[in-house]
Amino acid sequence: MSRDVAALIRSALDRLAGDLPALGLAVSGGGDSVALMQVAAEWAQGRRVMVATVDHGLREGSDAEAEDVARAARALGLPHAILLWRRDTQAGNLMAQARDARLRLLSGWARRNELPAVALGHTADDLAETLLMRLARGSGVDGLSAMADWRDAFDMRWLRPMLGAGRAELRDWLRARDVGWIDDPTNDNADYDRVRARQAIAALGLDVSGLARSAAHIAEARDALAEYAALVSKETEFDRGSLILPRGPLRDAPPEIRRRILVAACRWVTGADYPPRRATLIHALEAVLAQGRVTLDGAMISPTGSGLRVTREAAAALRAPAVADGPWDRRWRVAGLEPGQRLAALGVDALSRLPWRDSGLLRDEAAASPAIWQDGALIAAPLLRDHPGIALRPLRGAADFRRLVKAH
Repeated sequence: MSRDVAALIRSALDRLAGDLPALGLAVSGGGDSVALMQVAAEWAQGRRVMVATVDHGLREGSDAEAEDVARAARALGLPHAILLWRRDTQAGNLMAQARDARLRLLSGWARRNELPAVALGHTADDLAETLLMRLARGSGVDGLSAMADWRDAFDMRWLRPMLGAGRAELRDWLRARDVGWIDDPTNDNADYDRVRARQAIAALGLDVSGLARSAAHIAEARDALAEYAALVSKETEFDRGSLILPRGPLRDAPPEIRRRILVAACRWVTGADYPPRRATLIHALEAVLAQGRVTLDGAMISPTGSGLRVTREAAAALRAPAVADGPWDRRWRVAGLEPGQRLAALGVDALSRLPWRDSGLLRDEAAASPAIWQDGALIAAPLLRDHPGIALRPLRGAADFRRLVKAH
C-alpha cells in the first residue's frame, strides 16, 4: 500500500515552519522541487509563500525552464522570482561555485522579501547519494551524517521537509495529479559524482531508505559528539570579538572533540560559512598544543596563560572592505559614524600611536580590530580607546558559539 507522501511533507512543514508567517521555496523545476511547491501551496493556508528559481545559465534553455516554473507557480497563486547567476571566473570547482551562488542568491532574495526561511527539495535519495559520495572521499562522522532537516547558513534558515520521501514516490504522486516537471539532462551525466552515486545505487540494487537510515544513525552519533564538545568547551570566555578556549580540558579531550571545538571557535571569530579543511585543522591543533601560534582560515590561535586565544588574523581583517553602515568583516556592527567616515581594520602601522598594550589585546589582534577612518586619517580605534558617539557591537556572542559547537 503506497504512502500518503503529501501528508508526510505537510507534517514536516508543520513541524519546521508551522510557526512562521512566511516561507520561501527554492524550485528548480525538477520533480522533487515541483512536488514541494505543489504541497506547500496547499499547506500555506493564509501564510505568505513565495517561490524563486535560480538560473545558473550553464545550459541552453535554462531561461525557458525558469519561465516554465514561473508560470506553474503563478497558476498556484504563488509569487515567483528568477534569480540570475553569472560565473565570475572559470577557475575552481564549478559545481561548488554554483551551489554557493544558489544559496547566496536565494538568501538575498528571501531577506529582501522578509522571508524567515527557505525550503529546499532534498529527498531520501539525496541522503543516500550523499552518503555514498562521502564514503568515497573518506569523510568523517559529520560528512557521513544525514542532512539535517534544517540548518542556518548564508544568513538564512534552510528547511528540508522532504527527507522522508523518495524521489520515485514523489514522481508517482505528480503523475497521479497530472503535474509535469523538467528532467535536467545533467542528471544523466556520469561526469558528476552525484550521478555516478545514483547509478551505483541502481546497479547494485541498494535500498535508498536503508542508506538514509544509516545516515540518520550516524547523525545520532554526530549529535552525541557535539554534546560532548559543548561540555568540554563550556568554560570558554569571550572578549571583544575574540574568545579564549580552556587549554586543559581541550588538551585532555579526544582529538575529534578538540577538532570540533576549534572549528567552532574559528567560525565564530571569522563568520565563515564552512569549516577549515580537516588536514589543515589537525596540523594546526598539533602546533598550538605544542605552544606554537598558528593562523587558520583567517583566524589566529595563540597560547596565552591557561587558555588558547582565538582572534581575527590581521591580514584577513585588512582585506575586508571598509563600510559606512552594515556589518564589517562579518564580525562587527557600528553606529554613530559621521558622513564620510568608514569602518575598516586598524592595521599594524597605526599601533605605534595608540596604547594597544594597555588594552589587553595581542598585537595582531589589535591590528585586526575595527577603526574609524576618514579621508585616510584615523579618527578612532574604539576597542583601544573609547570614542564619544561611536558604538561597536560584535555580531556573535556566547550563544552563537554554543550553536556552532553543535552545528552540523
